[in-house]
Amino acid sequence: MNRKKLILIAVIASLVGLFIAFDGHNVLSLENLQQHQQGLQQWILAHRVLALSSFVLIYIAVTALSLPGAAILTLAGGAFFGNLYGLAAVSLASTVGASLAFLAARFLFRDTLRERYADTIRRMDQGIEKDGGFYLATLRLVPVFPFFLINLAMGLTGMKLRTYVAVSWLTMLPGTFVYVNAGTQLAQIEALGDIVSADVLGAFALLGLFPLVAKFVIDVIRRRRVYRGFSKPDRFDYNLVVIGGGSAGLVSAYIAAAVKAKVVLIERDKMGGDCLNTGCVPSKALIKSARAADTLRHADRYGLESVPVKGSFTNIMARVKRIIAEVEPHDSPERYRTLGVDCLQGEARFVSPWEVEVLGGDGSRQRLTARSIIIATGGRPMMPTIPGIDAMDPLTSDTLWQLEEQPGRLLIIGGGPIGCELSQAFNRLGIAVTQIQRGPRLLPKEDEDVAELIQQQFLSEGVDLRLEHTPVEFVEEGGERVLYCDHHGERVRLPFDRVLVAVGRQGNTASLNLAALGIEPAANGTVTVAEDLSVGYPNVFACGDVAGPYQFTHAASHQAWYAAVNGLFGQFKRFRVDYRVMPWVTFTAPEVARVGLSETEARAQGVPYEVTRYGLDDLDRAIAESENHGFIKVLTPPGKDRILGAVVVGSRGGEILAEFTLAMKHGLGLNKILGTIHPYPTWNEAAKYAAGEWKRAHAPSAVLNLLEKLHRWRRGGSGENRESKTATVQREPSAD
Repeated sequence: MNRKKLILIAVIASLVGLFIAFDGHNVLSLENLQQHQQGLQQWILAHRVLALSSFVLIYIAVTALSLPGAAILTLAGGAFFGNLYGLAAVSLASTVGASLAFLAARFLFRDTLRERYADTIRRMDQGIEKDGGFYLATLRLVPVFPFFLINLAMGLTGMKLRTYVAVSWLTMLPGTFVYVNAGTQLAQIEALGDIVSADVLGAFALLGLFPLVAKFVIDVIRRRRVYRGFSKPDRFDYNLVVIGGGSAGLVSAYIAAAVKAKVVLIERDKMGGDCLNTGCVPSKALIKSARAADTLRHADRYGLESVPVKGSFTNIMARVKRIIAEVEPHDSPERYRTLGVDCLQGEARFVSPWEVEVLGGDGSRQRLTARSIIIATGGRPMMPTIPGIDAMDPLTSDTLWQLEEQPGRLLIIGGGPIGCELSQAFNRLGIAVTQIQRGPRLLPKEDEDVAELIQQQFLSEGVDLRLEHTPVEFVEEGGERVLYCDHHGERVRLPFDRVLVAVGRQGNTASLNLAALGIEPAANGTVTVAEDLSVGYPNVFACGDVAGPYQFTHAASHQAWYAAVNGLFGQFKRFRVDYRVMPWVTFTAPEVARVGLSETEARAQGVPYEVTRYGLDDLDRAIAESENHGFIKVLTPPGKDRILGAVVVGSRGGEILAEFTLAMKHGLGLNKILGTIHPYPTWNEAAKYAAGEWKRAHAPSAVLNLLEKLHRWRRGGSGENRESKTATVQREPSAD
């Protein structure tokens, strides 16, 4: 804590101490005020300006320090200065004092809270910025909320001071007037409860609803303004239109049909989207083939004879297509029609916030109306602007699966999850892989120790890894394809047969005619969504890759629930999408699975943490399967077992991570994991052992020392001499 804060705390403590020392609580009491009313009245008449100034300063001090007595002072304002001057003095003093309390709370505590609870504070500030004035007005008008708590609580938010002052002054006036007016009849008051009757309290409670009613009216006006220029249909064909048949679209349509809404799903290409056709399913099928090849090549690890791996690339790719075909019925139009979803093949374009036009493959056109529309058009691989790249017929994660002939030399540009998964898989299938990364390490979103382990694994398997290489140009020299890169000023020549680009993804929005709604996509094609996933209009939503910020299938499905529920029931209740616990896995070998904060992110956000590590080389199941490499790393607040984040680098990392994800979601700490029975020998025991490492590091040393002494005493005597003698006897040579 800095010096200025310490000084302020000392000043506040001193003033509160003086208040207590001079019996301020009894001084600022109704009985004392009534007892000295006549004498004070005479002095005030003789020194009116001084009295009024002193009164204002005392009132400011009491309010700023959150001391008891503000209500008595308000009565005094009416008793000694009358309705007009009393109201003006009390109104000014209460507003200034409340503002000082507001600023003191902000200065002393807000930075600390922002460091420890960054996400929570950020969400609070967003809500306060949008509707804070309305909520503050309601709190001020309803007398059951203590004003000093309101002052302190609002100081911890991001509310602007001018908003706080204006709203506080205006909304405290009614209550101030009641008390000041009552003070003019001070002699007749027997208790503070006499001032505000049940009827008056009820009136204030109803008045407190006024800001919320005003907010509702303003929201209605805003919605009308947003929709200006559009004509809302009198009736609708559907409750929900979903554009896109990938993970986000399928889940959105499924939820709508499950609650008996009429829903239509529009897909221009193949149902299942990227995940089924070009992403998760085919890549994991390819990775399995690659791992099988690696197992055969290194069968000696398991006491078997290693064999040269001879595989047909054509057969491997055919297997990938068979697996896609096997999963395909799960996402087929036929299945979704049986669930109650209308499925249309075609390209959807916005006409209005309630209407889309569908262009069929046969040239047909039809218009559909719906109360709500969900954009779930997914994404596609991003293509960098490198001179000559178009002439190289570059592959992407979309087009890769059409390959039938094995390339001799494969150049992969990109060191993110997609680039790393495919780099290792193709290398294990016998293809000479060169992987290029602009930055200093692979997997830049992970911690340095995680990336280092993966890099060493790639190098040991024979991947030609080129870090800090920036592609400059593609050329063809003597019938050979070549990429020239810049590496710390050196021009590096890299020949190849095929190039695979994996440098990120962009949203599919070009064909949606978003201009008709006045919506401008970002440079990467994604749309900006609010916390309820709406896009510009209360009834238009987006989810999945087209919305971001996470481009995972499970993230798309998670968002789809919020988009569908808000689209169907948003007029009654809206839900803000929750990203607090978002796991992901990079399916290299070893796998990299993470949830929550990494060390890099914690440092960047100023979040205090400590690290617990457990090496998988110690896990019995890992040793038995000759997969005993990698580690678990868990971040917790200093001295506490609450999980801030966890990463598992090792075989079955994605499965092990599930336990940490569940614990974070439901607020369970490492002690709960440690106290859970795990079957032996399993991979998930690693989570328990990681929790055990935390427990060992936080063992209460003082208690353990006392227990040691207790056990020594129970063995009899001091224990020390007996143990020493026993040890000496054991060291003596045998009589024989």
